[in-house]
Amino acid sequence: MKTLIPQLFLSMKQYTKEQFTKDVVSGIIVAIIALPLSIALALASGVTPEQGLYTAIIAGFVISFLGGSKVQIAGPTAAFATIVAGIVIKNGMEGLATATVLAGLILVIMGFLRLGSLIRFIPYTITTGFTTGIAVTIFIGQIKDFLGLTFMEAPVETMEKLGQVISCINTLNLQALAVGAVSLAILILWPGFFKKVPPSLIAVVAAAVLVKALDLKVNTIGDLYTISSGLPAFRLPSISFSMVQRVMPDAITIAVLAAIESLLSCVVADGMIGGKHNSNMELVAQGVGNAASALFGGIPATGAIARTAANIKNGGRSPVAGMVHAAVLLLILVFLMPYAALIPMPAIAAILFMVAYNMSEWRSFADVVRTAPKSDTAVLVLTFFLTVVFDLVMAIGVGLALACLLFMKRMADVSDIYGWKYAEDYEESTDGERIDLKPVPRQVMVFEVNGPMFFGAADKIGQIPLDSDKKVLILRMRSVPAMDATALNSLKKLNARCRKARITMILSHVNEQPLSVMEKAGFDKEIGRENIAPRIDDAICRAGEILSGANPVD
Repeated sequence: MKTLIPQLFLSMKQYTKEQFTKDVVSGIIVAIIALPLSIALALASGVTPEQGLYTAIIAGFVISFLGGSKVQIAGPTAAFATIVAGIVIKNGMEGLATATVLAGLILVIMGFLRLGSLIRFIPYTITTGFTTGIAVTIFIGQIKDFLGLTFMEAPVETMEKLGQVISCINTLNLQALAVGAVSLAILILWPGFFKKVPPSLIAVVAAAVLVKALDLKVNTIGDLYTISSGLPAFRLPSISFSMVQRVMPDAITIAVLAAIESLLSCVVADGMIGGKHNSNMELVAQGVGNAASALFGGIPATGAIARTAANIKNGGRSPVAGMVHAAVLLLILVFLMPYAALIPMPAIAAILFMVAYNMSEWRSFADVVRTAPKSDTAVLVLTFFLTVVFDLVMAIGVGLALACLLFMKRMADVSDIYGWKYAEDYEESTDGERIDLKPVPRQVMVFEVNGPMFFGAADKIGQIPLDSDKKVLILRMRSVPAMDATALNSLKKLNARCRKARITMILSHVNEQPLSVMEKAGFDKEIGRENIAPRIDDAICRAGEILSGANPVD
C-alpha cells in the first residue's frame, strides 16, 4: 500500500539544476496557456474572470505541492463549468464556496481511506457520456456571445439557452460573428504553423486589437465585468446546516468528477513519461487544493489533461513546474489583469468552442455506439442525454444505477446451476463411443454451481429439484468465486428443504470468499464441517459413508 507522501518530496531527492531550469521554462509556458483558458472557463462558469485565475493560482500551487503526480497541472476545467454555473444561480457564491469546501473534504477522506483505485469502477460509457454531454452544454452556452445575440431572458438550463438562441437569432451581430470567426480560425490554423506559441493567447490578442482598432460594436470582458487585479483574499463562507443540505449533492458530484478527471489525467501523464502516480496522495491534494481555492474566492479545480500534456512536452518533470505556473499567473494577475478587460467576448466563445470540441471525445462516443453491446450504448446515450437536458448530478446517478443493474443482470445470466449426467441415464451415442463418466452412487445427485452467487442469481439455488429417491445432494462450487448474504440465505433454505426430505447436503470445493461468508454466518456448523469437502472425489466418498451408515447403496 502506497504511503501518502507528496511527489514533490520524492522528486527533490534526485533533483538537479538542469531539471530546475526545464521546470521553470515549462511552468512559464503552461501559465501562458492557462491564462486565457482560466478566464474563459471562469466566464463559462458564471463567475468573474479573476476567479478563474484565483483557482489556477491557489489550487494549482497546492495540488502541485501536495500531489501524487510529478507533472500534473491543476486549475479550472470545462468539466465543472455547467455545475458551477448552476450552483451560483441556485445558491450564490456562498453556496459554491460551501459545496467546494465539502467536495474538498470528501476528496481528502477518499484519499486517506485509500479509495483512489475505486475510480476505475466508474464505467467508460458513463465517463464518455457525461464528458460529451458537458462539451455540448459548453458549446450551446457560448453561441450567444459568438453570434453577439441579445437574449430577451436570462436562461439557466441548456435547453432554455438553446431556445433563446433560436428565438433571438434576429439579433445577430455580424461584427461579433466576424471577430469570433477570426478567433476560431486562429485557434484552428495557428498550431499548424507555430506550435510553440499558444493559439488561445494569439486569438485573444488579435481579437482585442481588431475590436479596438476598428472600433467594432462588440462586447468585451470590460463591458460586462469589473476587472480586479487584487490578490485573492481569505474568506470563510457562511456555512449553515440548511446550506449544506442544499449543496451536498453538488459537492458529491464535484468530488467524484474531480477524482475521475484528475486520476485520468495522471494515467495519461504516466503513459507519456513512463512513471507511476500515487492515486491516494493525488486525491488528498485535490481535496486540499479545492478547499483552499474556495477559501480564497476560487472555483472547483482538477487536473487538466491538456495543460499537463503541455507541461510534459516542454520538459516539466517535477511538481516544481506546476508551482512555477501558479507563481507566473499570480504575477500576471497583479500586473497585467486590467488588460483582460479588452478581450472580446466572441474570442472567449471561440476558445470555449475549441475546448468543447477537444473534450467531446466524439470519436470514442461514435465508436461505442457502433461496436458496443446495446446495453452499454443505452448507458452512454442516457448519460449524455441527461447531462445535456437536465444536469450532471442526475446523469451520473442514473447512469451508475443503470450500469449496475445491467452488470448484475449479466452476472446473473452467466451464473448457472445444472445437474450431472448419470451412468444409468446414459445412452450409446450415434458413433458408438461412450463418455467417460465419474462413478456416483445411485442415491446421490450432483449439481454444478457456476458463476458468482449474489442476490441477482440467488433464486437459482432455490430452483434445484430434490428427488425423494435420493439421499445425498452434492453441490460442486469450484466455479463460485464469491457469494453474498442473499445467496447464503437461499443456501440455508435449500439445506432446510433437504433436511425435511431426509437428504444430506454436501458442499464440494468451496472457494475462500464463499467459505468465509459461511463461517461468519455459522452455516459451516449448521451443515457440518464434515460435509464441506475440498474436492469432488472427497464429497463422493463422504456420500458413500452417509449411505453405508443409513441406507446402503443398492
